[in-house]
Amino acid sequence: ESPGVSIDRGLAKEAMDFGTPGGGGGGDGAALGRRNVRLPPEVNRILYVRNLPYKISADELYDIFGKYGSIRQIRRGNGPETRGTAFVIYDDIYDAKNAMDQLSGFNVAGRYLVLLFYNPTKMQQKVDARSKREDIDKLKRKYGVE
Repeated sequence: ESPGVSIDRGLAKEAMDFGTPGGGGGGDGAALGRRNVRLPPEVNRILYVRNLPYKISADELYDIFGKYGSIRQIRRGNGPETRGTAFVIYDDIYDAKNAMDQLSGFNVAGRYLVLLFYNPTKMQQKVDARSKREDIDKLKRKYGVE
């Protein structure tokens, strides 16, 4: 698998109707009752998964996470700093919440999964902090400061 390759099973709906309550998940009757539940603001459709076994296959990921709802996409980290991590994107926010509740601490090949809801501002802060650190190091080298 080459860097940045996504695993996509084509389960995505091309057009989402964001005007309906619950994000336009559809009309399945079993899910209708849970649409009235107000979710905390940090909850979203994207789960960030850490502590995955390095050798886990795409099919195994789909088997584990697919039990909780239809998955739009799974992206595994394959760089030295991102190995053992993945982003799991569900079609429905309630499926993502259910997977989070059920799979946090789940044992996979002797490793306990750590699940977080994706937080774009936190990820951006990490990128910003890294670039600031690089700028400071550059200035230190330029002026010979330790």
